[in-house]
Amino acid sequence: MDLSIIVPVYNEEESLIPLVEWIERVLAGEYTFEVIMIDDGSTDDSWKVTESLAAKYESVRGVCFRRNYGKSAALHVGFQKAKGDVVITMDADLQDSPDEIPELRRMILEEGFDLVSGWKKKRHDPIGKRLPSKIFNSTVRRISGIKLHDFNCGLKAYRNEVVKNIEVYGEMHRYIPLLAKWSGFNKVGEKIVQHYPRKYGTTKFGMERLINGFLDVLSIMFVGKFGKRPMHFFGLLGVLFFFGGFGMLTYLSVQKVFQDIGFISDRPLFFFGIVLLIIGAQLFLTGFLAELLVRNAPGRNNYKIKNTV
Repeated sequence: MDLSIIVPVYNEEESLIPLVEWIERVLAGEYTFEVIMIDDGSTDDSWKVTESLAAKYESVRGVCFRRNYGKSAALHVGFQKAKGDVVITMDADLQDSPDEIPELRRMILEEGFDLVSGWKKKRHDPIGKRLPSKIFNSTVRRISGIKLHDFNCGLKAYRNEVVKNIEVYGEMHRYIPLLAKWSGFNKVGEKIVQHYPRKYGTTKFGMERLINGFLDVLSIMFVGKFGKRPMHFFGLLGVLFFFGGFGMLTYLSVQKVFQDIGFISDRPLFFFGIVLLIIGAQLFLTGFLAELLVRNAPGRNNYKIKNTV
């Protein structure tokens, strides 16, 4: 199969019919494709519309969650079911254009990209959504080292093996390029794409998603760098804190012996040193326990293998 188009859906009943008709106009007769619509616990008639589309179009598949789990969960399930050589993700709100799909596919197959992310250079969103997005993208760009302008653009293209080797959860759909990089898929491209004003429904963006997004990027960076060796993180911090506290107490002891400074327990530095000793020991033990869990966890050697001969 040439293409799998994955469309997360949450309360977008008005947009689904024109979206599928648009996809059919662009792809039918040119490619073999499937449209996988993942209903993320919609409270409107989105699932009924999806069922009617699946009855009408052979290309349409549908999955309906019992409740709202989030966009990352919808993408994860879609990735598991995708059969196309190239996988496209796009939003259901008609702001992403299916006309971009053939060029995105060409960039994957002919230019050798593992992932191509859309860049909504000219956005038709309110400033309350654009400004946080700019700050977010700038921060992630600096942290990850991936030179993309728009990490959160819903319109992306992937090689099938990319989506089969990454796990998307929480708010991690914002960081799929980073997840791909940590899994060894380093050739990431970008394409300027058309962005349309929203016609139906309301945006699902909120400040809580921005906060959760920043917490998730810290999680990704930690797991990607120290997931297989947690002792290198906790152990190093533990040793630094422990010897910092030990040095303070040693300094006070030397002063007590040679300068008769009175009761060292009256010095704030004494309590600060004890606190550092305790924190250091706890961090070291945390790293030790984490290392035991990693070493004995099922699938701990689930390394990504590119090829065999």
